[in-house]
Amino acid sequence: MTHLDLAAPALSADWRRYSSARPWRAASHTPTILALLAAAFAFLWLPRLGSDYLFSAVLVPWLVLSLAGLGLNLLTGYAGQLSVGSAAFMCVGAFAAYNAQLRIPGLPLLGGFFIAGLSAAALGVLTGLPSLRIKGFYVIVSTLAAQFFVPWVFVKFGWFSNYNASGVITAPPLKIAGFVLSSPADRFLLVLGVTLAMTAAAWRIVHSTTGLRWMAVRDMDTAAEVIGIPVARAKLSAFALSAFYLGVAGALWAFAYVGTVEPHGFDLARSFQILFIVILGGLGSLAGAFVGAAFIVLFPIALSLLADHWLAGILAPGNLENAEKIVVGALIIGFLIREPAGLWRLIQKAFHRVQVWPLKA
Repeated sequence: MTHLDLAAPALSADWRRYSSARPWRAASHTPTILALLAAAFAFLWLPRLGSDYLFSAVLVPWLVLSLAGLGLNLLTGYAGQLSVGSAAFMCVGAFAAYNAQLRIPGLPLLGGFFIAGLSAAALGVLTGLPSLRIKGFYVIVSTLAAQFFVPWVFVKFGWFSNYNASGVITAPPLKIAGFVLSSPADRFLLVLGVTLAMTAAAWRIVHSTTGLRWMAVRDMDTAAEVIGIPVARAKLSAFALSAFYLGVAGALWAFAYVGTVEPHGFDLARSFQILFIVILGGLGSLAGAFVGAAFIVLFPIALSLLADHWLAGILAPGNLENAEKIVVGALIIGFLIREPAGLWRLIQKAFHRVQVWPLKA
């Protein structure tokens, strides 16, 4: 029996005490039931009720960015490893899926997404190797290097874009089991299905021994190594799984959302956007990725609509766009000051107050 075999029950017991000590984190059937009802509504009724604009401009980018935020949260929120190279992994996923569909005859669409995830995971392992020697903000340097190196490779070598002069890749027709996914509603269902399946898998992972290892390394890697946890394996597995999720998100971004994409579309600004999603939604929270992505995607749209209605003719379009960015940035700072644990913690607290309100009344 190894030290890890002895440590795993203790970690599981610590996790149960941790959950029971915090009512808003304790297991509850109500959020699960609400999530299942929301998923059923999204699959069965939303495609009939929603418009093409809702699917193309709101729901699909929200789901893809939520999946990307989920991947980064596995690495940063649960394993405690900092990264600003998320867009690089998305870029690898997009180009890997494109080349897999182009060069492997008869490859299913989902098979291409799986190859996209594996390709990004391989880069994630390479990027994570320096984390075995360095810690903290120094790890950012290696991920930042990947962020600049990956787009350069795809621009420099035309094979990846099938020698397109502009370096742009165009998504092939989306087909699953002979059905062509041509409408925005069909693409939404594709993204929704992949996102829900990978979210369920992430939930199982973070509540398994692997997730407990990540959290032990995040809290104190020296103590984790003392009790027998393989710290190097835990860090590299976090980088690999995080990159896998980001690679699939990049393939969905290119195939189901924009249709055509170039390497510079996955720039440093995209990486910071995903990082803001994780920080704003809540580190170490799967649901926080969806909440943070909802704010990043939906709030600017709502703010733009309100500005067009109330400030039309008062501010120039360029100034209006800058004003929207200022408001969004100020709200992000305000939310983080109010609740550093993220928006999901605020929602949990509000839900808890609603639950105990009848008892207090």
